[in-house]
Amino acid sequence: MKRYLPFIMVLMTASAANAGALTHKLSSSVQLTVDAAATNVTRLGSNFSISGSGVDTTDGTTVNTISTGAITSGIYAPGTISATQDNPGSSFSFSQSYTQADAIPTSAVTVGDVANFGNITSTTAGSAGSLAGTLSTAGAITLTAGGAGTNATGQFVSELTILH
Repeated sequence: MKRYLPFIMVLMTASAANAGALTHKLSSSVQLTVDAAATNVTRLGSNFSISGSGVDTTDGTTVNTISTGAITSGIYAPGTISATQDNPGSSFSFSQSYTQADAIPTSAVTVGDVANFGNITSTTAGSAGSLAGTLSTAGAITLTAGGAGTNATGQFVSELTILH
């Protein structure tokens, strides 16, 4: 039995020697971006409303009619509406409103130009200028600002993993 004792002791300690692992990762990165030119537009549509009580309407040819109007280049143009009081001297109300639509363009808008739209946002392209980023072998990050519309991001990550 004494002869097997050293061998048994080695077997008992073997699992303790393989208790886990240690991993250490280091990484550095630099990201440089220059914004592109962009234009975002919303074309406004036509809106026509009319309401009233105690009045008769006419489009000039037919009594009690509201004009169908005409559409030209994507813009609705209502005809002329006249209102006549039903009973002179009696109470009445009449309301009419019209919002003209944006015309449909005949060609694409050039970025940076102002188009014929009611809602437009246009941004010019960024300018790299002196935009720069470097990584040294020692892990140092150096960033240099660029012109308008640029971004510079530097990142250093240290990851330590202990498994058991």
